[in-house]
Amino acid sequence: MHHGKRILIITIVLTTLCVQGLALAQTTTVEFWHSMTGSRLTVLDNVVAQFNAINPAQQINPVLIGTYEEGLTRFMAAYPVNQEPGIVQVYEVGTQSMHDSGMIIPAYQIPERLGQEWDFGQYVAPIVRYYSKDGNLWSWPFASSSAMLYYNADHLRQAGLDPNKPPTTWEEMYEMGLQLIEAGVVTHAMSTGWPDWMFETQLAMHNQEFSNMGNGREGYPTAVAWPNEFTDDLMAIWGKMAADNVWIYGGAEYNANGAFNSGEITFLMQSTSSLDGVLKTVGDAFEVRTTFLPRVSEEYPRGNVLIGGNSLYVSNRVTDEELAVIFEFFKFLSDPDVGTYWHKNTGYFPATNAGMQALMNEGWFTESPNHLTAFLQILSGKSEGNAAAGMRLGPFVQAREWVRDAMEKVARGEDQRAALEYSAQQINQLLADYNEFLD
Repeated sequence: MHHGKRILIITIVLTTLCVQGLALAQTTTVEFWHSMTGSRLTVLDNVVAQFNAINPAQQINPVLIGTYEEGLTRFMAAYPVNQEPGIVQVYEVGTQSMHDSGMIIPAYQIPERLGQEWDFGQYVAPIVRYYSKDGNLWSWPFASSSAMLYYNADHLRQAGLDPNKPPTTWEEMYEMGLQLIEAGVVTHAMSTGWPDWMFETQLAMHNQEFSNMGNGREGYPTAVAWPNEFTDDLMAIWGKMAADNVWIYGGAEYNANGAFNSGEITFLMQSTSSLDGVLKTVGDAFEVRTTFLPRVSEEYPRGNVLIGGNSLYVSNRVTDEELAVIFEFFKFLSDPDVGTYWHKNTGYFPATNAGMQALMNEGWFTESPNHLTAFLQILSGKSEGNAAAGMRLGPFVQAREWVRDAMEKVARGEDQRAALEYSAQQINQLLADYNEFLD
């Protein structure tokens, strides 16, 4: 080989390596802390992998950080020592804590900081309303849910009940539960996931505020708005259901799902986010149906179910290069195709109106009516007022523990009013401590 050719080849190789090295050096990776487990984890990993595949210079590194509560706690602990991720997934309960933290870039400021524009009006209205402050969106819509009633249609048939007529009130739930037990179909008829959230949701459904200061939306709350006549009525029927074995306490979060999936209970109050996991687990074992949550009575005004799930927050210490990656990722998540994939494989709502429209256009809800229930339930309610908009409490994570404590006591047959009064006292102290800390 001529000396000149050898030099040319070496030069080409070195140039190629330099270009490749430069490309690698220019890749910006952002860490994303999340709390998706089970079937949701696989779906999230697929979504991130798709984004990374089409954006080789802009990469997202998803990290399962623990439960919702653990994720929020770890982010708050990581930030002061400069160890926080660029993106963190936070459940709705952490909204006020994140707003007050001083650690985040509000979502509405992200396009502005990058010299771009973005239409936040494309997101589903109840989601925007929940996560907005002073008319501006502070976190990026991602995985929103609501609670609904799952039921085993085969069980109803076995007890001589009409599967097309599920209970619409708690009294009806009680009567059906007794029939199911008497028929020997089950030993307990109903359980619930997220018992604290279900309590909150029942308040909102009947247009009852959780706390003063307009549910914390008109200022920092100083006290919860219960016990009251409504919670007396609610706890009375739930207490009666527990005493007669209709309701069995199922623990926190998703623990009760196993009892439903195995056919041990007929009814399950749970998040829409469990839908696909339930359907896949049950398979052909029995017919799963979903319907609206029962109400106490029509004597109370009609409100709406609460938005649950989570949204995405961005650390205010990210570089502009990292923020550009984050914005591209958020735009990707907002794509209707991604939203419909996310919904079909988890049960979470599509975050955008376009995603919803795409599902309707393809006839998805006709094919899978169980997925339609949550949307119809939200649309059937009245979203005006602070009750349906959702609560804003700084110490909401700790407050929920006290609500759950009251629910456990009611399930054990303890005095319902006393249980709520004690939990209310504990939460009011938490609010006082939080407000003093802010001052």
